[in-house]
Order: sequence, then structure tokens, then C-alpha cells
Amino acid sequence: MLIDSHCHLDRIDLSPYNNQLSQALEAARERGVQQFLCIGISLENLKSVVSIAQSHQDVWASVGVHPLDVSNGLASYEELVEWASQEKVVAIGETGLDYYYSKETNLIQQESFVVHLQAAKEAGLPVVVHTRDAREDTINLIKQHGSEASAGVLHCFTEDWDMAKKALDLNYYISISGIVTFRNAGALRDVVKKIPLDRLLVETDSPYLAPVPYRGKSNEPKFVREVAEYIAQLQGVSFETLANITTENFYRLFHKSAASQ
Repeated sequence: MLIDSHCHLDRIDLSPYNNQLSQALEAARERGVQQFLCIGISLENLKSVVSIAQSHQDVWASVGVHPLDVSNGLASYEELVEWASQEKVVAIGETGLDYYYSKETNLIQQESFVVHLQAAKEAGLPVVVHTRDAREDTINLIKQHGSEASAGVLHCFTEDWDMAKKALDLNYYISISGIVTFRNAGALRDVVKKIPLDRLLVETDSPYLAPVPYRGKSNEPKFVREVAEYIAQLQGVSFETLANITTENFYRLFHKSAASQ
């Protein structure tokens, strides 16, 4: 069985499913996907994300403000801790740093990231981290303000092995998306081969970054199977082994979801 550890269910294309999220989730379940983590990215979509999780037994939610959304409003420490107390919320984020697109908001991003790390520490929940072109600052802020006890995950990882190793040393997990299947992702594939199996997660990041052979199409949770099958080949294990281990990893990291199993 598989878990899509990072998807934006409030944004996926539902037109093939009569505009019914329940049908899209059922299509994923038919391919062995047993859980979904629906990611909050802004103050505007937190209610929607939590509502989706509350409406589906096998969907969980995270709450946070994406680094590219910080100019639209920041979440306070108190707000994040309050959101984290809700039953279906199992993580803080998506938060982190993205210097590739928005260098002018670097300082605001850092401020927001620190608040998320501190709130996660208070709530005892893991952090879902987005990082791009901000390797040193991401690791340093995690060291200074994060918690190794609950730690978190670097999602949709595309950085180098040096950063991955530093994150692993801080008790973080590494999540891999469909990017690993792209023709030009050779460097990432080399990194994935080195990541310990017990620290790997798989995700779609849907509706973005559909894996080969669906690249260019709208992504959806059922395609996490292609991601997992590809990573299994890179790691030299069977698909069943990869699926079982990444599922165990998910429940270990997002421990609040495991408590209800």
C-alpha cells in the first residue's frame, strides 16, 4: 500500500471525475493508495484543506504558509498552534525558503519559517519544508529553531546530496516527487540512490509535476504509484518493499495519523 505524502487536493483537476473529489480519491485507492496528506499553503486555503481532511477518513491535513505566499499574509505562532490542535491536522507547513522565485521576500520568508518551526516544536508535530536555492539558510534555521524530536520532511527534494545528508543528520525525511522520472533529473536520481530507505517518502505534489509517462498533464494522487515504482528501481528493491517501507516511514513521521490506525 502507498501513501501520497504531499498533494494539493483543493487544486487538482476534477473534470475527469465529474468534479467530485471522492471519485479522484477512489481512483487512487484502486491503485493501492491508502492515505493522502493534503497540504495547506496560505491563510486563504487552510479552512478548505482541513475541511477536505475532515470529510474523508483517509485524508490528513497540514497547515502553513508557503514561502511564495508570504506576501499575502503570515500565520502567527498562536494561529498555527491552534490549527495544529485540530484532529485531522498532522503537520505544520508547507513552509520553508524559496530564493529562486522571490529573492525580494527572503527576510519575510525566513521570519515565517522560524514561526512555523517554533509552532511545530510547541505542537509536537513535524514540519513540511519547501526549499529551493536556499540550502544553507534552510539547514541553519532548522538547526536553530527546529526540533529533532519531531523533525520533518524536505518535500519534493531536488537539491544535492550534501544538503540531503545534513537534513538526515537532523532527523529529517526526504520526499521524492515525479521530478525523479524526468529525463534531465540525473543528478537527483544519484541522490535518491543514496537516501536510506527508512528516511524516504513518496509524493505527487499534485496537481503539479506529473511523472513520466504523464508529464505535461495535470497530476493527481493515483500517479504516486509511478513515482514509487521508479524509486524502487533506483533503490534496487521491489515495488512492494518500497511501498511498505515508505508507508511505515509516513506513520513514523506523521505520528498523529498513526494513532488513529
